[in-house]
Amino acid sequence: MSETEATRATAPDAAPSLHWLGDSALLVSFGSRIDPALSARTLAAATRLAAARLPGIIDVVPAYASVALVLHPDAEPDGLEARVKALLRERDAPVPVLRARRVLIPVSYGGRHGADLGAVAAYAGLSEAAVIERHAGADYRVAMIGFKPGFPYLLGLDPALAMPRRATPRASVPAGSVAIGGPQTGIYPGESPGGWQLIGRTAVRLFDPALERPSLLAPGDCVRFVPVAPERLAVAKVEIADA
Repeated sequence: MSETEATRATAPDAAPSLHWLGDSALLVSFGSRIDPALSARTLAAATRLAAARLPGIIDVVPAYASVALVLHPDAEPDGLEARVKALLRERDAPVPVLRARRVLIPVSYGGRHGADLGAVAAYAGLSEAAVIERHAGADYRVAMIGFKPGFPYLLGLDPALAMPRRATPRASVPAGSVAIGGPQTGIYPGESPGGWQLIGRTAVRLFDPALERPSLLAPGDCVRFVPVAPERLAVAKVEIADA
C-alpha cells in the first residue's frame, strides 16, 4: 500500500467495492488507509462473512481495509458477489462475536535486542525510557496477519512514536524483533529481511506450523507488551486470556 493510498480519505459508511483476484479470490474493499475505525469495520465484515459459510469459500482473510474470500478450485463463483453484497447490506443483523483474546507479550527493549531504540527516541524527541514507557503502555489491536506467516500488524501505536521505515532495509532481522514502521508496530515471527525500526525483542514463538493453530495471534486480538530484563527474556512466558 503506497503512502498516497494509505492516507486517502474514505467515507466510513461507503458501500464496499468488490474485485476479483484472478479466478481464485474475491476482494471486498472498504477503503485504502490505515485507520482504527476502518479496521474495526473490516474485521466485523470478515467475522460476518466467515460465519455465513458461503459455499465454495475455503478462507476469509482480513487486511487493514479489505477482506479476501479465497475460493476452492472447484467452486462456482457465479452469484458470489450478490450474496456478499446482500450479507453486508444487513446492517441491523447481529454481527457474530469476534473471539478476540488479550495477549501479554514479554519484551526486552533496547541494547542488543533493540538497535534502533535510540534513533526512535531521537526522532520523537524523547528519552529511550519514555519510548519504552509509551510503547509498552498502549493497547494494540491485531489488524491483520501478513508479510510473513504469523507477522501481526498492530494498530494503537502512540503517534509520537511513529517513525518512517529505514532508508535501507536490513538483510536480516532476528526472529522475535519488535519494531515500528510508520504508524504501526509489529513483531517479526522469524529471521528475515526487514526495514522497520527495531526497538526490542521477544522470545515468544509467533508461528509454529506443527500446531493446529499455527499463528499465535489473530486479527482482532488485543496485544500488550510487558518490559522484561534481558536476562529474563528467555524464561518470560506469554499470557493469554479472553478479552
